[in-house]
Amino acid sequence: MKAFLRKTLIISAAACFAVSAQAAEFINILTGGTSGVYYPLGVALSQIYGKAIPDSKTSVQATKASAENLNLLQAGRGEAAISLGDSLSDAWKGKEDAGFKTPLGKLRTIAALYPNYIHFVAAADSGIKSLADIKGKRISVGAPKSGTELNVRAILKAAGLSYQDFSRVEYLSYAESVELMKNRQLDVTLLSSGLGVAALRDLATSQKVVFLTIPADIVAKMNDPAFQVGIIPAKTYEGQDADVTTVAIQNYLVTRSGVSTDTVYTMTKSMFENLDQMVAAHAAAKLIKRENAAKNPPAPLHPGAEKYYREVGLLK
Repeated sequence: MKAFLRKTLIISAAACFAVSAQAAEFINILTGGTSGVYYPLGVALSQIYGKAIPDSKTSVQATKASAENLNLLQAGRGEAAISLGDSLSDAWKGKEDAGFKTPLGKLRTIAALYPNYIHFVAAADSGIKSLADIKGKRISVGAPKSGTELNVRAILKAAGLSYQDFSRVEYLSYAESVELMKNRQLDVTLLSSGLGVAALRDLATSQKVVFLTIPADIVAKMNDPAFQVGIIPAKTYEGQDADVTTVAIQNYLVTRSGVSTDTVYTMTKSMFENLDQMVAAHAAAKLIKRENAAKNPPAPLHPGAEKYYREVGLLK
């Protein structure tokens, strides 16, 4: 009889565990490198979602950012991701030279977030003062087919330049690019990021750098509504005493069609109800505005996000 009861208890415990495991909802948030802005914001989102979504198990994955994130979402290997708007548009359309061999039809937009700014940074002792001075120099353009690298290609093309115009081209992460700048192994690098990115704060405090202007006429020649004129305000970084005109690109929070309406509704609502936590994670989140969240999504809104925006009067 005791053996029977023991066996029954073991079976019951196993059944309860199975039900519990089945009930747990896994939410993997795809971000970027740990020295960028995506990663700390992803950590903040995981904490927000962990509290807002019952029985959820959240995780944060460091990646090569936009292009990789979107491909992983399409493959069902994540539930939320941050991406640049131009990468999201290219993925939805299936632009092969941007890293998307076919259209990623499962992608769905949750919200427009904050703009990235192109930080075009040169060592002060390199002699580089403007775009006209970068030919023949050593440059890092971001990880291959990352959002940053795709942005670099578009900017250089508009400026009448190509990778062949440089003496050395490296495809490196933010942190690796900054390390080579510190070691005087690079003359210039570009980072596509929110304002106040940690890697550049580190660089600007360790050596003198010049933030290069990307003129409005170059932005116009890029001929893509995803790219707008942006301003990096004076004093954003050590030694940056004047406003810098550059390129701005909107970031988006993205999911996929297989994630439930209820889950995405809660993800959307909980983020906007806890923006203070996002700002605490990184100051770039100060520019996340609910009134802009549903405007002109590069991929269709997820029904869960749409439900929230209708509820708060942003969609009719």
